[in-house]
Amino acid sequence: MVELKNLHVFLKSKITGKTLYALPKQWIERSFSQYSGKLSIKDGSYFVDPYEYFSLVIEKVLQNDTGADYSKSLAQLKGEKDASWLMSSKMYGALPRATVAYNHKGFGSFEPEDIFGYRESGTFLKMISLLPYLKNLGINILYMLPISKMSNVFKKGEIGSPYAVKNPIELDDTYADPLLEGIDVQEQFKALVQAAHLLGIRIVLDFIPRTAARDSDLIKEHPDWFYWIKIEELASYKPPYVPELPFKIPDPNDLDIIYSNEEVKRHLGKFTLSPDKIDPEKWEKVKNMGGSILSNIAKEFGIITPPGFSDWVNDPQPTWDDATFLRLYLDHPALSQNYISKDQPPYVLFDVVKSSKFPGNEPNIPLWEYLSDIIPTYQQRYGIDGARIDMGHALPSKLQDMIISKAKSNDPAFGLIAEELEMKNDTKAKSEGYECILGNSWYAVARAREFYKFIEETVPNLVVPFVASCETPDTPRIVYRENGNKLKYLAPALLYLAPNAIPYINSGQEIEEIQPMNLGLDNTIYGKTVLPPNDQFYGKLAFFDYYAMHWSNADDNMYDYLKWLLEMRERLSDFYNGEFRYVYLNYQDGLTANYSFWNGNKGTIILGNLNLAQERYAEIFINETAGKGVKVENVTSINRYGKKRLPLSEINVVPVTLMPGDFSIILINHDI
Repeated sequence: MVELKNLHVFLKSKITGKTLYALPKQWIERSFSQYSGKLSIKDGSYFVDPYEYFSLVIEKVLQNDTGADYSKSLAQLKGEKDASWLMSSKMYGALPRATVAYNHKGFGSFEPEDIFGYRESGTFLKMISLLPYLKNLGINILYMLPISKMSNVFKKGEIGSPYAVKNPIELDDTYADPLLEGIDVQEQFKALVQAAHLLGIRIVLDFIPRTAARDSDLIKEHPDWFYWIKIEELASYKPPYVPELPFKIPDPNDLDIIYSNEEVKRHLGKFTLSPDKIDPEKWEKVKNMGGSILSNIAKEFGIITPPGFSDWVNDPQPTWDDATFLRLYLDHPALSQNYISKDQPPYVLFDVVKSSKFPGNEPNIPLWEYLSDIIPTYQQRYGIDGARIDMGHALPSKLQDMIISKAKSNDPAFGLIAEELEMKNDTKAKSEGYECILGNSWYAVARAREFYKFIEETVPNLVVPFVASCETPDTPRIVYRENGNKLKYLAPALLYLAPNAIPYINSGQEIEEIQPMNLGLDNTIYGKTVLPPNDQFYGKLAFFDYYAMHWSNADDNMYDYLKWLLEMRERLSDFYNGEFRYVYLNYQDGLTANYSFWNGNKGTIILGNLNLAQERYAEIFINETAGKGVKVENVTSINRYGKKRLPLSEINVVPVTLMPGDFSIILINHDI
């Protein structure tokens, strides 16, 4: 734990006593019962000495030190042999550069680097300071979007996307805080992991093995790991349109149609060999030139890496201009080889992209070894606890097996999250070695009938837990959905308390941020214009632009509500190992979500009114719900407004009235 203690010593040595550094009041008030450092309040903003503030945060964290090696995963520290810890997890998802971005000057506009030398965009040091805030909220997993070295080439906004990974085993230097001058970004991240572990919070990271930034650092040593097109073809480069097929992932019987398409034939003609194959002698000179390797290749060879695109035929989304596909096979897809000429250069098409379904015969073994060593590198260097594998379902099964098995060989209890958005793929994900799926709860919550089916039919039957999210970094914010003023309460309640759920809070959800971070799922281009036009971040997306959450506009209501929900989940944890039962009601119209758990004569019943316009009166038949005769001695109803005792008839029937979009936790013969 040298790194965290080094930060503490360094920060204490720099204390000036000058309160010039503005912070959101929530970070301070939710982290300290009483802040002991110097503090001034001006025009509603909180100002501290940054060195004193961060040293006090770390001091508070270090109070939990028992002498263990917190640079190891929590599973290794606890002697856990599997990732069953995921079942009792409460997850917070963060894009650090936006999650802990703030105007530290306290005046004017947000600036990534300000006049005082403060880094206003997010850093690992500021993520450390957020940990007590998250611990107080009830979080025990911090899931971070990619933090690897990012590219600034072909960027879609002011800064590069975290998914345009220039070097997957290096951390992005922008996460180093200038306040820690002389301490490198690796040491700062190690300190973040150690601090999290001291608080019982596990670190889960996002990894992207299928794509790379178009100017990836890997090009210099491995140009043959990439696809290449003639530079004059770049302006017209896009996925070919195949009118004979619908919007779909291709099947083998679609290949004849795809490869006979004239636009596909023209597309194949855009590709060329890698520069080392075109002219090996010239390549040796070019790769040793100074400056950008991709620019030098474009100038000297007239070729460039192509943008990525979807593996769905006729997907309307544009090309992914900042990312390119890695060449996972040295030959073409086996099922497609009869459709192309013998001298066809390596190319990108729907089947090539979907290599899980259309593998080649010659795996690019050196690349596979490199990709499968990325997660172990982070395990060994930093002691991370888990990972989400981006688009793992599109990888060749043997490559996915390599990635998972290497991670597990380092740490058998390492948690792996599958990017499976279809709930029906839970069994498949489990068979592949994953312990959790992302799922699509964020889609269901905005559609009452879908939400009912999701709660009643899907969730109880999963073989692995799902990430119970009512919003994600890729979706609209729950508060900005239609009837968001009700859904922001109802959706997390029904999701977080559901069986097989891993409650998930998306960064900004707890302060009712309305601007999405990306438009990737269930959104339109207009989704980025939800802020008032006079807002500094109008039209900005955190994936591609500098963005700071609207901390100054937030009150405590949603934070307190989500904290309460997570506490309810924890207090009811014993019931999740009991018997699951649907609730027997006097009337069901497909809009009263319900489930219950029973331990003997003690029951916990959850009801939710998915009708956001009308109240719902229902009668719960206790014996029929429990599947046996129950001696009911007391019935308590809990919702966000409080707690009260409910009446009970002689035949064990409990009457309940739910306001539009309301829910109730009903306790039979117990209290919490």
